[in-house]
Amino acid sequence: MRLALWMFSLVILALGQVQAEETQNLQQIYQQALTQDPVLASAKSGNRAMQEKLVQGNALYLPTINFNAGATASQTDIKYIGSSSVFRNGGRETFEGYSYGVNLNQPIYRKQIQAQLAQAKSQVEQSDKQLLLAQQNLILRSSKAYFDVLMAQDKIELIQAQKNAISKQLEQAKANFDVGTATITDFNEAQARFDLVQAQEIAAMSDLEVKKRAIQSIVGQMPAKLNAVRDDLKPQMPEPVAMDKWVEIASQTNLMIAIQQQSLEIATQEVERQNAGHLPTLDAIASYTDRYANGSANGFGSDLQDATIGLQLQIPLYQGGAIASRIREAVANKQKAMDDLVAARRQAELDTRQGYLDLVSVVSQIKAYEQALSSSQSQLDSTMLGYEVGVRTSVDVLNAQQQFFTAKRDLLQSRYAYLMNILSLKSAVGLLNDADIDAVNQQLVNN
Repeated sequence: MRLALWMFSLVILALGQVQAEETQNLQQIYQQALTQDPVLASAKSGNRAMQEKLVQGNALYLPTINFNAGATASQTDIKYIGSSSVFRNGGRETFEGYSYGVNLNQPIYRKQIQAQLAQAKSQVEQSDKQLLLAQQNLILRSSKAYFDVLMAQDKIELIQAQKNAISKQLEQAKANFDVGTATITDFNEAQARFDLVQAQEIAAMSDLEVKKRAIQSIVGQMPAKLNAVRDDLKPQMPEPVAMDKWVEIASQTNLMIAIQQQSLEIATQEVERQNAGHLPTLDAIASYTDRYANGSANGFGSDLQDATIGLQLQIPLYQGGAIASRIREAVANKQKAMDDLVAARRQAELDTRQGYLDLVSVVSQIKAYEQALSSSQSQLDSTMLGYEVGVRTSVDVLNAQQQFFTAKRDLLQSRYAYLMNILSLKSAVGLLNDADIDAVNQQLVNN
């Protein structure tokens, strides 16, 4: 029994180690999000629903056929008055009857049907673009959540490294104070830094848990350890280099502009549909009815078959001003759609310029932070050496350590910002796709 328990413990330990070594990259997180993200699932369901608008629009040209049927049971109590009445007997009678029929209506001319079908086509096209926008937003949301976790992980690692460095400095300051070669100030300074970094570590761990939960809300499960960005990342300037070229591309391919253009088309078609309310309509109609009754209040039954075919013309004359009101409403909504399109164009230009400038800026920042990290390392080494020979204090060492870890943090964050800005710029112009997230994924370790 002890042997079996010991072997079981080994298996659990081995499984736990495999679990701990499991890692995920950005592409894997994104692929999970494609099937598990509820926001994208909602967009897909909405798109499937909107596809039915086209079927409904085409159905307006097709005939409508209705079947109706009924059965009755009647009881009468009648008294005939007057000697000349041909009905000599009265009293209570009971009789039954039934009827059934088929009606057909085939539109021949209805101007509003043409506008309504055009509206359905525009609505379907708009829904397709909205689904594409939801997919692009998923790329951005997945990537942001991924890099947020990486930043939280890096923050913990840097804090722990800083904590270890301060701990050593604290031990040395205490030893120097005990032998009388240092003042209590050095020890207190190191202790204060150590206490502060401990508090920062607790907050960083909590922040990491929150960031992981953000990924869980997208993919439906907690992520494993995520692959970090490569140390040899070489940032590149956007291509094309000219910002105005990106703005020009955005004016043609930005999805929000395309969606608002569809909204304008739908609003224009609505004006046309409401104007058609003043026009006559022409339908072909046909019906067949079979009625039977074994009696009536007058004493006669009947068995009637009736077939009818013809044309039906309707000319609207007056409907209380409702048609004119709906036209004014449609015209106002068309103007709103035009205003929204202008706003979408301006927002797309702003987002594109901002995305471009952010990307160009972070390329320069990465180079500057790399140099700052190198300089901070040299300064830390020099300060440590000066401390050993007595020309620098422990506070100088702590400050140099703080500057070094800050430079390292800034460099890591700038790399994440660079990769996110690539995706953001592509999204602003409406060209973000799976190939872009795969290219960003190549910049991670262990791919």
